[in-house]
Amino acid sequence: MRGKRRIGGAGLGLSALWLATGVTLLGASCVGLREAEPPLPDPRAAREWRHYLGDPARSHTSPLTRIDRTNVDRLELAWTYDTGPLEGSLSQIQCNPIVVDGVLYATTGRAHPFALDAATGRELWRFDPVAHGSASQGHNRGVVYWEGPDGGRILAASGHDLWALDATTGEPVASFGSGGRVDLREGLSHAHGRGEVTSPTPGAVYRDLLVIGTKVGESEGAAPGDIRAYDLNSGAIRWIFHTIPHPGEVGVDTWPEGASTRQGGANSWSGVTLDVERGIVFLPTGSATPDFWGGERPGDNLFANSVLALDAATGERIWHQQLVHHDLWDRDLPAPPNLVRFEHEGRMVDAVAQPTKAGLLFVFDRETGEPVFPIEERPVHPSIMEGEWVSPTQPFPTAPPPFTRQGFDRSMIDRARGEGFYEAQLERLAGVRTGENFIPPSLEGSAMYPGFDGGAEWGGAAWDAESGLYFVNANEVGAVLRLMERPPGSNPRGLYLEKCGVCHGPDLRGTGVGPSIRDVGERRTMVELLTVIALGGGRMPSFVDLPLPTLERLTTYIANPDDPGAALAELDARPGSESKYVTAGYEYLRDDEGVPITKPPFGTLTAIDLARGELRWQVPLGEYPHLAARGLVRTGTENYGGPVVTGGGLLFIAATADEKLRAFDKWTGEVLWETRLPAAGYATPATYEVDGRQYVVVAAGGGKLGTKSGSRYVAYALPD
Repeated sequence: MRGKRRIGGAGLGLSALWLATGVTLLGASCVGLREAEPPLPDPRAAREWRHYLGDPARSHTSPLTRIDRTNVDRLELAWTYDTGPLEGSLSQIQCNPIVVDGVLYATTGRAHPFALDAATGRELWRFDPVAHGSASQGHNRGVVYWEGPDGGRILAASGHDLWALDATTGEPVASFGSGGRVDLREGLSHAHGRGEVTSPTPGAVYRDLLVIGTKVGESEGAAPGDIRAYDLNSGAIRWIFHTIPHPGEVGVDTWPEGASTRQGGANSWSGVTLDVERGIVFLPTGSATPDFWGGERPGDNLFANSVLALDAATGERIWHQQLVHHDLWDRDLPAPPNLVRFEHEGRMVDAVAQPTKAGLLFVFDRETGEPVFPIEERPVHPSIMEGEWVSPTQPFPTAPPPFTRQGFDRSMIDRARGEGFYEAQLERLAGVRTGENFIPPSLEGSAMYPGFDGGAEWGGAAWDAESGLYFVNANEVGAVLRLMERPPGSNPRGLYLEKCGVCHGPDLRGTGVGPSIRDVGERRTMVELLTVIALGGGRMPSFVDLPLPTLERLTTYIANPDDPGAALAELDARPGSESKYVTAGYEYLRDDEGVPITKPPFGTLTAIDLARGELRWQVPLGEYPHLAARGLVRTGTENYGGPVVTGGGLLFIAATADEKLRAFDKWTGEVLWETRLPAAGYATPATYEVDGRQYVVVAAGGGKLGTKSGSRYVAYALPD
């Protein structure tokens, strides 16, 4: 909030909303309608892992107790499942499996859904979306199970498509959409940038609706982040919420005129949380596009970077809170919020807790959206670049305290890293603006800490009602935001910088996100390269909606960037704005070995006492083997994937660059057990019970932070 600037209360009337979206509501219930009585608890829920991250509340918690603090050190490998050949050197598996009626459902590194016997790892079925006409997709974080009138269904996204599969056979459900799928690009507010619209994170089922967000592009011309609810029987869209408001809708005054017809992003890519009893869905959103330049989108840009509370049956806005105004720092809300309940100021509070990339935790009343702990609007750095619009303040929670260090200055550089290291980093940072967070991007470079990928990341946090502790793992690595002037005229290099440079770097030599493609023209034919650019692959989005002449000339430039003829060739129908500046790419503050240049810790696991608004404990998470060999232990590593908490007093988490799965004592943070995985587990584990035996399973897909890729799911249990 900026003072009392938050817009509360009921949202825009539904008739106006539906007229603005052009969507007809098919059989939806009236505004505010709830079940006459709360649904009875499912007795299977205690034994299984029926939902992404454990339950609709995204608690990451299981009540199972067979594995506990006294016997966890006896865990042994129960089964493994190989998902098959890898796709490229950076293949990943980010999936959190679900387990229903003894069957485990998950996805491969190529987003192919499959089903296994959860006790043995034996494959029951597997579905190849690409063979059925879908575009290829890289990472996928899971699937959704729905018990429909005709039996169980699995909802899984691949490329632009959302598939409904028979849970028993894996065959497409013919009555859903067109032959078992719907195109996620259909029904959007505008068609710009439709080349990248997918849904890598599972949605939430409410009655016969699937509420789902999407991942879209992050550069100019991206699709809008409209949130949609699909009829699980037919695949029809039942409601749409515009995250970039249309004329007459709440928040339209925070954008320039006509934004709903041309602006993109403000999308909910990181997941959906559901309060089943209240019928409310909570969705975190990301930044408007492009990520690091906002000169063409002055204003706070609602509902980007917000927690949205929507009526699950109708899509009507109940409340919202924006956590970053006019984002210029890629501060997407990275994970679905957790539903929590704790005593505060003498009363029990039903709340929703949202962790952020900035290492902050915001906690709101579920029904009203009022902050449980006060939020201050603090002045931040003014505009640096001509033509940029910068919000004068940003919101900060007064409690709990941040779970990472905040802001970057040169005193944070690690002086113990060897002779000349500190001086080399000072030279590297010469001219870079440092200090508190929210320094706008600049030509000289502006430091931010935490950087692009943390504090919290997409793995999310865990809430344990028994202990009253909220567990969150975080990254501690800085970054530099650097802009560069767009090359004059309309040429392939300008388009490359706009569409590709953020990941692959302005010189094509790669960043911490994308690999070097400097010599790709020597490794692939022009046809192969154009095909990859058009269709995408792995983490790379598709650019198939660019005009063919544009694709051809972009391909020519990437194949031979030193050819001045290619660099100066005029393009036809070049999309995107003519903004003066583009990003110089992701620049992480790491050393030549991939380790953050700052003093440890580089990654942490933190327990937060929500009742007190205090940090209970914090420990390093993981270590770098090459540093440990030099005596630098317990440093923590960058980490991806979240924790799982059990009734046995344990917290299981993989996530680290040292390729281990660990069990912590949830009360103290002590490591009680660890094992080496076949590849790093950059995914959230799951735990479940079959025939009285408790299992812990995690995807060992690797492929990040310089670690090898893998293709296995591994499950552990106590000796049978």
